[in-house]
Amino acid sequence: MLELNKKLAPGEQFDGVLSLPFHIRQKSRFRAALTDGTPVAVIVERGSVLRHGDRLVSNCERIVAIEAQPERVSDASHDDPQLLARAAYHLGNRHVPVQVLARTLRYLHDHVLDGMCEQLGLHIATREARFEPEVGAYHAHTSHSHSHA
Repeated sequence: MLELNKKLAPGEQFDGVLSLPFHIRQKSRFRAALTDGTPVAVIVERGSVLRHGDRLVSNCERIVAIEAQPERVSDASHDDPQLLARAAYHLGNRHVPVQVLARTLRYLHDHVLDGMCEQLGLHIATREARFEPEVGAYHAHTSHSHSHA
């Protein structure tokens, strides 16, 4: 089994593709299979979120591209930024992962959340799309660290 244990920045070169939904891409340890069927074990730093285009490398130097698998999502849209901010508050209050787009809040499809956003006045469209939610202000970063001594 191929062990992928080091995260690289997005790049051009890769030897295989790992297509995953968001609920798997937010885990730091899991087993899966590349699109060609090769079994892999992913072991990355806790708190890591794999993003579309990221690269993982194995001990044998094989590079694998991460692909965000399209998922059923709801796009809650409106031109009024205050209305979008209210909806973002209510979604966040429910600990719902949200992808922030121009004039749109995207979340994994849920008819109850759709109803709440419609009640707030937003327009809802469901579709299959890549889901890349915000990771949060306290998410672990590998590019720098903060000391809170």
